[in-house]
Amino acid sequence: MILLSVELASKSFQSSSGAETFLFQNISFGIDQGQKVALVGVNGSGKTTLLKALAGKEPLDDGKVVFRNDVKVAFAEQNPAFEAGDTITTFIFNTDNAILNLINEYEHLLQDPNSPVAQKKLPQLIEQIDLANAWDYESQVKQILGRFGLYNLDQPMEELSGGQRKRVALAKVLIEKPDFLILDEPTNHLDLDTIEWLENYIASSAMTLLLVTHDRYFLERTTNEIIELDKGNLFWYKGNYAYFLEKKAERLAQQETEVSKAQNLMRKELDWMRRQPKARGTKAKYRVDAFGELKEKANQKTDNSALDLSIQMRRQGGKILEAEKISKKYDQQTLVDQFSYVFKKNDKVGMIGKNGVGKSTLLNILTGDIVPDSGQIEKGATTVFGYYRQEGLVFQEGQRVIDVVKEVAEVIEIEKGRVITASQFLQYFLFPPEKQYTMVSRLSGGEKRRLQLLRVLMKNPNFLILDEPTNDLDLITLNVLEEFLENYSGSLILVSHDRYFMDKLINHMFVFEGDGVINDFPGNYTDFRERKQMEGEQRNQEEKPKKSTKEPAPTKPNIPVQKVSYAEKREYELLTKEIDALEVEKQKLSEKMNEISLKAAADPDYNPHQDLTDISEKIAKIGQMLEEKSDRWLTLAEKVDG
Repeated sequence: MILLSVELASKSFQSSSGAETFLFQNISFGIDQGQKVALVGVNGSGKTTLLKALAGKEPLDDGKVVFRNDVKVAFAEQNPAFEAGDTITTFIFNTDNAILNLINEYEHLLQDPNSPVAQKKLPQLIEQIDLANAWDYESQVKQILGRFGLYNLDQPMEELSGGQRKRVALAKVLIEKPDFLILDEPTNHLDLDTIEWLENYIASSAMTLLLVTHDRYFLERTTNEIIELDKGNLFWYKGNYAYFLEKKAERLAQQETEVSKAQNLMRKELDWMRRQPKARGTKAKYRVDAFGELKEKANQKTDNSALDLSIQMRRQGGKILEAEKISKKYDQQTLVDQFSYVFKKNDKVGMIGKNGVGKSTLLNILTGDIVPDSGQIEKGATTVFGYYRQEGLVFQEGQRVIDVVKEVAEVIEIEKGRVITASQFLQYFLFPPEKQYTMVSRLSGGEKRRLQLLRVLMKNPNFLILDEPTNDLDLITLNVLEEFLENYSGSLILVSHDRYFMDKLINHMFVFEGDGVINDFPGNYTDFRERKQMEGEQRNQEEKPKKSTKEPAPTKPNIPVQKVSYAEKREYELLTKEIDALEVEKQKLSEKMNEISLKAAADPDYNPHQDLTDISEKIAKIGQMLEEKSDRWLTLAEKVDG
């Protein structure tokens, strides 16, 4: 069943020279129920514009977008818009979802349960929530909000950072449980644990999905089809990311072959056209028309331009950077505690940890931007930092691309001691001369990031610090950046939520555990996750009741051995009992929640908010345990019943 139909959609913009440039032209496609599709393309190709057009946030020049009448669509954009005075609560619960409105009103009344309004409405509201069977829904809402670190729901949206607003927008669309979900770079500003939770949530949901993401692990695990926007045209690949790369390479090779053939034919036809007597023109009209089509084909550009990161790295001396017993606190919160490390040549270090645990603080201490409370930093005499900050490019209103580069240098030294101008260097970074005089404010998010990276590399650093460099960059640029960093002989510190990017580049990690504790882990991110998973499984085994050591009776000769082992059968039986017990406990908690709500309505001095919050969290934890144990039970059931 088709949910979305796009017919002959076109969108253009006016370039700095005044010419009309198409982002996409006459593209058509449809998305069926249950499809999970990724939209890819280079920065500036129109991906975000297309998503906004589908969501009704931006008009098309031509064409139409049609959703089925009964389809509920939700869109989490990169920079969500909100009304003046909105709090997190009013932003999230501004919806026509009847159950969400019940929950919102219930939570609002619980803030002052002794008020006359609450006394009057609570019993009625509790009955409505019971009838709607919405208590589980309330616990799911709180679980989603907690996953995105949203606890103070009365906080004004205007006080939040861009990353916090993005998390609020993501929470809102997941809480709404739409039929068709549109996501624009959903992993930006999320920590790794939250990304993995979101990845599993989307992959296991029945929602139809269209997303733009640069996170290749996320793309691979949540989608199975890819749409590419390339030079205004649309190409569809029914497969995963690896399939897309293979088929795109074939498409480009075929395109080059066809253009080359057309150019050869055109030369022959051009010779014929020039020799043709005017009197015979009408007799060969078909050939003249064919020549026009051939000329158009031959003049197609096969754009093989690619980002070039050839720079001249400064020589490193014997001492690079040494940190000895560094500590730093803010408002009694310890972010770095007695951290020591001696950086070596070709050190490629990743940093991971939840948001707010001190990653950026340590980076700023290492570069000298922040003074530690105790300890010392010794920088080598030849060490030159290149610091790419996650805050983004800083520029003045009205500045052009070329102006931003010339602020750093008029000429730049690249490989083998060659010197080029700022304008030539911009072309290495895919900013052709006509783009160099565009206002920076008119660049796409990815183009601004590429310009920011250019400014960092212009200084020829031998110690690179990249804080979330992958945000908004397209997949092609990421591949080039990865290749450059793999061959980079200087020292590198990388903070990124892009697990694929981390896995390819780093050889060990600083793991921020909280309370200032920073552990050095010898491996990449996948190694770390596998170690954590193994440790978790070992803990679970230790916590399980000891199994009987009695061996099962030996099987008789010529009788096939059972597919299920004795240990698996015993685990299956235990899981059955545990699942039943958890279901009973969940039911009891739901009943207790109802009792507390009734008590609040009857007793004006009783404030139930904390009790209800605690029970909701318990129900959410039990729900998660039930999901995990049920998955294992189903796996074992196939063996036992088989």
